Amino acid sequence: MPHFFINSNDVINNRIVISDKDNFNHIAKSLRIKKGEKLLLIDENQIQYETVVEEITNKEITVYVENSYYSNRRLDFRLYLAQSPLRSDAQICIIEKATELGADGVYPVYTDNCSLSPNVIEKKIPKWQRIMLEASKQCERAYIPTCYGLTNLLNIIQLKNEGYKVIAFCERCAKLSLHEYCSVNPIQSGENIVIIVGPEGGFSQQEFKLFEDNKVPMLTLGDLILKADTAVTVALGNVIYEFENYRKN
Repeated sequence: MPHFFINSNDVINNRIVISDKDNFNHIAKSLRIKKGEKLLLIDENQIQYETVVEEITNKEITVYVENSYYSNRRLDFRLYLAQSPLRSDAQICIIEKATELGADGVYPVYTDNCSLSPNVIEKKIPKWQRIMLEASKQCERAYIPTCYGLTNLLNIIQLKNEGYKVIAFCERCAKLSLHEYCSVNPIQSGENIVIIVGPEGGFSQQEFKLFEDNKVPMLTLGDLILKADTAVTVALGNVIYEFENYRKN
């Protein structure tokens, strides 16, 4: 069922009027939704509305609310990805998968071996945010994650001072697995977790030293060497698995 984000102010007496241009064009012109068809809508308070289309004009769509409830389509902890952006389609895939897997936000990080220049990254951030919106619609997320402004590794590490748990996935040099780390440092409900994944060329020696000096755990994803975009998906999925596994014990 098509899924769209609305404002709670649009909900009046069990009816919702959809008038913003993007939603209207997508529903009426792209999907060609007709009277009597169903739509899923969700507001900024994460209230989900199951609706039926009552009327479509040249500018507005009016729907009737059949059912409403708080959406549970979110993780029980806050998960953030700090990642050195890749070129073109690979980065788009990363943004989509991070959104589908429930990340609250993505921090584009400029690293020593980053494949894109800072100027190129900054220009692409609005596009990545739009991709997050579309991916959130597709996977029926309760809210839209944030693509933050370009930053560096030191700024990410300093999130530790705000209570975030920061971990880095490093190829070749790391020996400790995520499972071993979580057996001693389990992920808790409501906790803020930032995972750092490097560029295609990996982290530099200076960046490894930065992690060491700031006591950032450096973890391995296994003996196989993964492409950067594969590593992101595996890392996010493994963190979620470890949280769910711990919760069930």
